[in-house]
Amino acid sequence: MIVGRLIGWVALLAGFAVLVRDLLLLVDTGRWVPLGLGEAWNMVDPAGYERIAAGWPDAVQELWMFAALGLIGFALIVLCQRRGRRRR
Repeated sequence: MIVGRLIGWVALLAGFAVLVRDLLLLVDTGRWVPLGLGEAWNMVDPAGYERIAAGWPDAVQELWMFAALGLIGFALIVLCQRRGRRRR
């Protein structure tokens, strides 16, 4: 449970960091251009992007990275909470 919550907090903070990056880009250019999952994967593995992108639907590739990380992080934090009271 603690590992799940820890991963959830890391994902939530990473989502916040991507949101800050997107907002800084908005301030700099005046356009809202959020980082998508496909673009992020291209940054990680440029050579393998064509293989992976062929199997991904366009909707998944265009999904905003901060929203995906935020939802995953929030879900892990909520799902990995302690259940019931602790015994003494």
